[in-house]
Amino acid sequence: MRTPATKPTLIQGHGHFRGQNYENMKVIALCFLAWLASGRIRAGELTQYQQLGREIYKQLIETDTTHLTGDTTRAAELLARHFRNAGFSEADVQVVGPAPRNRNLVIRYRGESIQPPVILLAHLDVVEAKREDWSFDPFKFTERDGFFYGRGTSDDKDGAAAWTAALLRLHQEKFKPNRDVILALTAGEEAGADYDGAEWLLTNRHDLVKAELCLNADAGGPLIRRGKYLTYSVQAAEKVYQSFRLEVKGPGGHSSLPTRDNPIYHLAAGLVRLSQFEFPVRLNEITRGYFEKMSAIETGQTAVDMQAILKTPPDPRAFKRLSDSPVYNATLRTTAVATMLNAGHADNALPQTARATVNCRLLPDESPTELVKTLHHVLADDQIFITPLEPAKPSPASRLTPEIMRAIDQAKETVWPGLPVLPIMEAGATDGLFFRNQGIPTYGISGTAGDLDDIRAHGKDERVATKDFYDGLEFEYQLIKAIAGEIK
Repeated sequence: MRTPATKPTLIQGHGHFRGQNYENMKVIALCFLAWLASGRIRAGELTQYQQLGREIYKQLIETDTTHLTGDTTRAAELLARHFRNAGFSEADVQVVGPAPRNRNLVIRYRGESIQPPVILLAHLDVVEAKREDWSFDPFKFTERDGFFYGRGTSDDKDGAAAWTAALLRLHQEKFKPNRDVILALTAGEEAGADYDGAEWLLTNRHDLVKAELCLNADAGGPLIRRGKYLTYSVQAAEKVYQSFRLEVKGPGGHSSLPTRDNPIYHLAAGLVRLSQFEFPVRLNEITRGYFEKMSAIETGQTAVDMQAILKTPPDPRAFKRLSDSPVYNATLRTTAVATMLNAGHADNALPQTARATVNCRLLPDESPTELVKTLHHVLADDQIFITPLEPAKPSPASRLTPEIMRAIDQAKETVWPGLPVLPIMEAGATDGLFFRNQGIPTYGISGTAGDLDDIRAHGKDERVATKDFYDGLEFEYQLIKAIAGEIK
C-alpha cells in the first residue's frame, strides 16, 4: 500500500506548521490547495484543529495496519513524528511492542501529580479488507457525500486520530493538567493472542501505562437512529469472548457403504439443538440501568417491554419480545453461535472428522466452567468433544463513579447539550478488558456517533459522517480537559 505524505505538525505557541523539510511543505501545500479547489470544502470552513485531525485521520487510514499484510509499527512511528516535532521528549514518545510489525505508541503528556495518571486508549490495527469487496479502495481516505470512507474509519482510527489531535492541540495551548495523561495506541486488538499490544504493555512495560483509570475510544459514544441523536452511551462493562472447537471423530470408509454413525450428522444434529437453545436472562447493574433509561427513549411496545422486565417479577413475554432484537438479546443473556464448519476429506469417502467453531459471548460474571457444562447438556451427544480455543479472559464491570460521570457530562454538554447519558455493556470485546483485569476502571467513551441502522465496522464500505468525526475531535479534547483539570 502507498505511504501517505507526512503532514507537518503544529509548533508550540505558533499558528504555523513545521515540516521535516521545505520540499515536503511545498507538496502538502499544493495538495491542500487542490483539495480546496475541488469544491469539497471552502477555504476557512475547517478550523486549524479540524484540519490537523483530518490529516492525521487520513494518514492513518492510508497506512495498512491489517494483521496479514499491514504494519502497525509504521502507523505508530507516523504519529510519533507528530509528537517529536511538537517538542515532546524522546523519553515521553515510546514505540514498543511484541513484534517488529506490531508495536504500540505510548505518549506521556506530563502534568502535576495532584492525581494519578489517566490512560487514553485506542487501537491502530484494523481487520482485513479486500479491494474487490468494496466500492472504494479501503486503504485510500475517501470523502464523498458527507462521509469519510476507509478501513478503520469507525474502528478505531477515528479514536486514535482524535486523541492524537487533542493532545497536540493541548500541548500547543500550553495546557497544564493536574495529572499525567498517557496515550496508548495499541497493536493487535483485532488479531488477539500473541499479537495483542495492550496485554503486552501491561505485562512487559507496565511502567508506561500505570494509571488510575482508562478512557477507551473503542467503545461507547453517541447513538443515532434515523438522523436523531438518542443517547450518549458509556461502556462500563463488556461481555467475555470465548470460542470452542466442536469435534466428532469416526472410522470413515467408502461412501458406497454409508453407516448411521456419521460424524457430520452427529455434529449437525448437535448444532441444530444449540441453535434452538437460549441462555437464561440475567440483568446486572449496568444492563438494568441501560434498560431503565432506554425505556424513556424507545416508544410503543418496546418501551413498555423494557419497563416490564425491570419489575418484580419481570414479565417473561417482554423478555421474549425484546429477544427478537439482536442488540437487546445480546444485552440480556450469554450467547453462543456457530461461526465455522469443516468436515470430510473426499466426496467419495465417509467423513473421519467433522468440526465446528462456536463463538460465545459470556455475561461479565458468567462462569466459563458452567458454560462448558451447559454446552455439553445442550449438544446432548457424548461423541461431540468440546475444546476451548483460548482461555476465557473475564472482564469485570467498572463502577460509574461521580468523577467520571461529571467529566463525561461536562464534555458532552459542549457538543451535544441535553443528550442523556446511558450506561452500556458492550456485546463485543475491546482492549479495555486487559486494563479492567489489572484493576484499572475502564470506560468506553468514543466521540464518534454511531448510527444504529448503519453499522459498518468490520464490513464493506466502512464509513463515518464528516460532521460526526469533527464532533468527536471536539468531544475528546473537552474530555481530556475535564478529566485532567488545568492547573492555573
